[in-house]
Amino acid sequence: MLDESLIADLVTELPVAVRLERLVITLKMHFGCHAVALLQLDQETLKPVAFIGLVEEVRGRRFEVSQHPRLAQLVATRQIVHFPPDSSLPDPYDGLVESHAGQSLAVHDCMGVSLYVEGKCWGVLTLDALSAGTFSRLTVLELQRFSLLVEAIIRIGQLENQLRQARIAGINQPLPFDSKLESPQELIGQSTEFKAVLSELDMVARTELPVLLSGETGVGKELFARRLLQKSSRKQKAMIYVNCAALPETLAESELFGHKKGAFSGAVQDRLGKFEHADGGTLFLDEIGELSLSVQAKLLRVLQNGDIQRLGSDDCRRVDVRVVAATNRDLAAEVTAGNFRADLFHRLSVYPIHIPPLRKRKGDIVLLAGHYLELNRVRLGVRALRLSISAAHALEVYHWPGNVRELEHCISRAALKALSQGASRQDIITLTPPLLELSEPSAFSQSLAEPAIQCSKSVSETAIQLPSDIGLKAAVAHFQREMIVTALQASDANWSEAARKLALDPSNLHKLAVKLGIKQSAKHSERQTQ
Repeated sequence: MLDESLIADLVTELPVAVRLERLVITLKMHFGCHAVALLQLDQETLKPVAFIGLVEEVRGRRFEVSQHPRLAQLVATRQIVHFPPDSSLPDPYDGLVESHAGQSLAVHDCMGVSLYVEGKCWGVLTLDALSAGTFSRLTVLELQRFSLLVEAIIRIGQLENQLRQARIAGINQPLPFDSKLESPQELIGQSTEFKAVLSELDMVARTELPVLLSGETGVGKELFARRLLQKSSRKQKAMIYVNCAALPETLAESELFGHKKGAFSGAVQDRLGKFEHADGGTLFLDEIGELSLSVQAKLLRVLQNGDIQRLGSDDCRRVDVRVVAATNRDLAAEVTAGNFRADLFHRLSVYPIHIPPLRKRKGDIVLLAGHYLELNRVRLGVRALRLSISAAHALEVYHWPGNVRELEHCISRAALKALSQGASRQDIITLTPPLLELSEPSAFSQSLAEPAIQCSKSVSETAIQLPSDIGLKAAVAHFQREMIVTALQASDANWSEAARKLALDPSNLHKLAVKLGIKQSAKHSERQTQ
């Protein structure tokens, strides 16, 4: 059984995310496996919330249960499920295990269990070992007992979050439990810049202040607006969307405020405007900087006193609408240039929030790429879709003038090109820099002579990607571990050949492998070589 000190460490007062990360690390050490993942269920999709031993892009992936037979089997039962090495069911982590990135997991041990909190399926826990026979009947029984502790840790984290929210809201009773994500279109990221925007957005959402979202084209302003709605007291009401750039000046007033029958040629009946449709809810004015000055003047009146007047009518109607506006323009500069009313600008920007461009969200690019890789894997019906190391690096150093939208299109286009160049839907398809077709390729990408489709990598093309907050000592250990694993893959697990590639004495290589915690893998690979 687990050491009591480890259990105590898991239930100490730590941030929930840190606690879950420690949980999977502890599981990996205890069961001697290569990868552990904790995935949360949202309707019919599983979201990775903590894992170890898998490539970082997994954090951005969302696994549709219906598309993955193994995960579907775990969700369907409350018993431990052990998938033997000869199981014919495809593995959702094919090509995604860190030590064997891009390689099939045809022969390995896998087991998992569904997790329940307050009688509802919260998600699943999966364990993968690349050595056949790692999981015995006794380890299966032990995981059954351990799953109870996992469920307790998850529930403790939920209670802490609920109490924290209650304190913020000034409520003394617990909030209702809800395991579902609040929006089907999820905002994905873990960078400092991204988290700062979410924190600010969630805070202002609880007020009734108008919010102005600014940012470059493609940063996802509408998604941030929807996040604001979900965190507000108006979340039970719809958010009415208006694309100001698509409104002809002659029809803008009618579209926003409505009109009476006969108000103009073609007005054959009374019509409600967007403000009346949004009464009691939220109105999202996208591309607000595109409105003409005449329409801006009419919009200002509504924001000042909450009264609207339909075109062709003398009556005023009062509406209760929270306005959220978005623009990719510098409205302050537009005011100076005389293209935007200063009084409207100040009304809209009571609380301005700038959404950072993708190039400044360090660490989020690969996560988002993983999300789009999984979406395209499902859409195209392929076995597995992943990035090569050099492709991931090329994505990280690219400027991304089109931001998240450009990244999504880039991944979709590359996946289609891979298939058009002969990749089989039954293989692990690896996207490389030539497939990405970035208009400003980095020197790193240009220096690598990679084929369009590959399923393995060599030591010469290794580019180790490190977390932004890692220390120097940990970074060196991480780099050494990745170099050894890559050399072993390039040498077909021949330790002498790997030592030659790394310019190390074979005995020193074995000692270093033990020091870095890959001793079990080393022994297994050595037996295979012999």
